[in-house]
Amino acid sequence: MNLKTMALHSHTTHLQTHKRSSHPSILYNPFQTSHRSSVRYAVQPRSFGALVAKSERGNGRLITACIAGSNADSFEEEEEQVVVEVVGSKKEELVEQSLWKQVKDIVMFSGPATGLWICAPLMSLISTAVIGQASSTELAALGPGTVFCDNMNLLFMFLSIATSNMVATALAKRDKKELQHQISILLFIGLTCGVLMLLFTQFLGSWALTAFAGPKNVHIIPAASKYVQIRGLAWPAILFGLVAQSASLGMKDSMGPLKALVVASVVNGLGHVVLCNLLHYGITGAAWATMASQIVAACMMIEALNKKGFSAFSITVPSPRECLQIFGIAGPVFVTMFSKVAFYSLMTYFATAMGTNIVAAHQVMIQMYGMCVVWGEPLSQTAQSFMPELLYGVNRSLEKARMLLKSLVIIGAILGLAIGVIGMSVPWLFPNIFTFDLKVIQEMHKVLFLFFLSLSITPCTHSLEGTLLAGRDLTFISLSMSSCFSLGALLLLV
Repeated sequence: MNLKTMALHSHTTHLQTHKRSSHPSILYNPFQTSHRSSVRYAVQPRSFGALVAKSERGNGRLITACIAGSNADSFEEEEEQVVVEVVGSKKEELVEQSLWKQVKDIVMFSGPATGLWICAPLMSLISTAVIGQASSTELAALGPGTVFCDNMNLLFMFLSIATSNMVATALAKRDKKELQHQISILLFIGLTCGVLMLLFTQFLGSWALTAFAGPKNVHIIPAASKYVQIRGLAWPAILFGLVAQSASLGMKDSMGPLKALVVASVVNGLGHVVLCNLLHYGITGAAWATMASQIVAACMMIEALNKKGFSAFSITVPSPRECLQIFGIAGPVFVTMFSKVAFYSLMTYFATAMGTNIVAAHQVMIQMYGMCVVWGEPLSQTAQSFMPELLYGVNRSLEKARMLLKSLVIIGAILGLAIGVIGMSVPWLFPNIFTFDLKVIQEMHKVLFLFFLSLSITPCTHSLEGTLLAGRDLTFISLSMSSCFSLGALLLLV
């Protein structure tokens, strides 16, 4: 009697444990990261058997139970089948729900982040449209001028990528002290690079422009030189603000930097209206308006970072070991960005050598390209901000990382088609926004189909590039980008 009572009690306890362990909050969630473990049972078809419970962490424990009679065996097997079927269907539902939730999260983050990337090319596009209405010569001067301002700014995007990557990784480890230290040393590097660029534009800008434009375009050098020297005054603020902006993005905050750049864009637009349209300062007025807006943006970026509890004025000189750590991330990224900047600059160089009409058309198309292509950059930034937590963080999940990449590629494909159509339509249907010169318009229309193709595939590329940066597969990125630059340069030489 005692033996039967013990056996019945053991069996009842086991069934209760089984039902509690099969609760949906544990078994139904394929991404569970709690300390609780889902339990999996292997039923042995014997009257006295061992039920092995294995947790997800691999720790095994032996549960001895008494299964009285063949009826208990069949009951257990039927219950196991039901649990397996329900768990499988719930997992599929949760995977689908998680995919759509990730798409929603990406849109909520990348939507405001899109504004960040649009503001800079929007400023240059405003300058192109305003100046092109007044003078084709000054429009042509913007070509080499933007190479030494906007393209050189792209060269320092390695600071932005390194900051986002290091901040997101430190945040995933939940180390606030280390996070502040990383920000401080990157702010020092940004300020140092900004001062060096200021000195370069003021003392070597005219010489570099003359060498770049060549003897056939001496007439555009004075206007381009004024443009570069005025905008060069903002270099320290630009790079210091770039680090502050990237730190906020690494913390998954895109609204603070967006507010700063919206205000800067308004300042830039009003400046162009007053200085160019009303006072007729031309390319010089456009340079002053853009420079002032960039300083305003940097100040607001710094204020946004301070509001998060981090000091944007705490600057630390990095140690040699820290310099090597930053160089390990920034070095390959610098090669990648240098390849992009060098290719865009090479295109402008060849266009400049072909005459005023062609370089003016190139200036319109390259600014339109820059305005459209940045819509894919938030996908790269999303990957860099969210992937480190899934790859290195406390709640590491490669399955979630794969799902995030899938979501980014899907959004990239849809976005690429949209911006390709819109980007091609503007210079095709509304070329008078930029210029009334028919010869310039004809040159613009010659490249519309290739322009559409290049815009369509870029957002998906950004998604993949951001994922590789988040995973710090930097060698592959630098080698692939330098190879693309070499092939592109050969095509230009043909």
